[in-house]
Amino acid sequence: MSEHRMTPNSPLADDEEVLTSFRADRATYIRTNTWMAAIAMAVGMAVLWLMGNAHIWTGAVGGLLAVGIRALYMMSEELSVRWDLTNLRLLGPMDRAIRLGEIKDLNKLGSVVQVVTSAGDKHLVKYQGDPNDTIRKINAAKLGGAV
Repeated sequence: MSEHRMTPNSPLADDEEVLTSFRADRATYIRTNTWMAAIAMAVGMAVLWLMGNAHIWTGAVGGLLAVGIRALYMMSEELSVRWDLTNLRLLGPMDRAIRLGEIKDLNKLGSVVQVVTSAGDKHLVKYQGDPNDTIRKINAAKLGGAV
């Protein structure tokens, strides 16, 4: 997928300005995928052990390869994602545009900020180095304050 699709391309209104941008953090991406690989390795080994397989170590290899290959394959796309916070909206990739007044909840899920709208739509701002700061900035913009 080309990078321009992973960044906001919604035109700004005349009275709208970009306050800040949220990009995926490389170290957070690597750390998150390392944890996923460790969990996949443990689950793979546990499943093989429960099945009575004598070669439970293959579960670790399988879990590591599955998550590692996916992480390498998806890295350039995931790290190219950018969300822009304006004084009126939160703009995301693939034409996502959320009016600040429509944001009902902001939830922290590990390194992810989940944006929930009044209509129930959910959007993920992934791999944030400091998800609490991301939430703080969005809330400040909602209140019309400085970010």
